[in-house]
Amino acid sequence: MKREELFSYAREHFKSEPEYLWSKLPSYAVLRHHDGKKWFGIVMNVPGTKLGLKTDDELDILEVKVRPEYIGSLRKKDGILPAYHMNKEHWVSVLLSSSLSPNEIHELLADSHGLTSCKNISRRR
Repeated sequence: MKREELFSYAREHFKSEPEYLWSKLPSYAVLRHHDGKKWFGIVMNVPGTKLGLKTDDELDILEVKVRPEYIGSLRKKDGILPAYHMNKEHWVSVLLSSSLSPNEIHELLADSHGLTSCKNISRRR
């Protein structure tokens, strides 16, 4: 999946535009809730070696929040790795160039959107 396809999906389904927050990392983009500004996804390009892979090539990844009880089984899937930037107990990195289908990536993004919504957060308090 290409970044633009992912951003188009986020735009259409969550009214979220990618935001580029860091001048030193101009290709890193966050996806936020339109009502609360809480992040539900981060798209980054990272050298494979920083993800534990045997390549120096820059790879596009999407970081999403997942239910802690799903982390172990998700990490067994090709293309899903421990989170690079966020808390590894709650987030995973998804290789956009992996064999995961666009639908699988969309489902992970949708789940992350739900888990990070203000309504969901206030229910857990």
